[in-house]
Amino acid sequence: MTDKNGLLTNAGKLMTDQHTVYNSRMFCTRWNGLEKGSIFDDALDDKEYDIYSIRSMRRNPVIADLFHRMKYMERRGSGLRKIVSETEKLPGYSEIYKPEFFSTATDFRVILKNVNYIMCGASVHDAAHDTAHDTSVISKQNLLLEFCADPKSRDEMQAYINVSSRSHFSKYYLKPLLSSGKLEMMFPYKPKSKNQKYSTVHTK
Repeated sequence: MTDKNGLLTNAGKLMTDQHTVYNSRMFCTRWNGLEKGSIFDDALDDKEYDIYSIRSMRRNPVIADLFHRMKYMERRGSGLRKIVSETEKLPGYSEIYKPEFFSTATDFRVILKNVNYIMCGASVHDAAHDTAHDTSVISKQNLLLEFCADPKSRDEMQAYINVSSRSHFSKYYLKPLLSSGKLEMMFPYKPKSKNQKYSTVHTK
């Protein structure tokens, strides 16, 4: 997807609507999201799935079938699995370099990490981006803890810090705060309850 200078090739540009390349990783985003009915729709319910068990749904079965017969495409549904398996074969690979997939109703994003990237050699731009992101997350986590002094629903929490993606909110805010014991569920025995609310844990 990229040439020796780190720039996207024509093929790489065709695959993404927005592409951002840092020394440590590359972001690829499709703004129209995935086909309705895709298992990734369930990400809106905060579920996690094994990439190897996700079924494939073609947007245009006629064109897909034509390309398959002409040997212009690989077997159906192999894309996500191949991204993961090929990355695992790279020298220096470890679990922290595993590709990440995110999906919402409006976009689908893939993050590919550079297994050759050494943190001590990070560029000023990469370091600044990472620091800004971490600072933003911590700041919003603290805002949520103040906001949840009285129990709040998940929708109220997301609206308060202006985060629309349920999977993103879960990964960077809800799960870390719950696992750290700073936030608690009002109905811990019914975690998926539609009446679920969250409250800040007040330490004495």
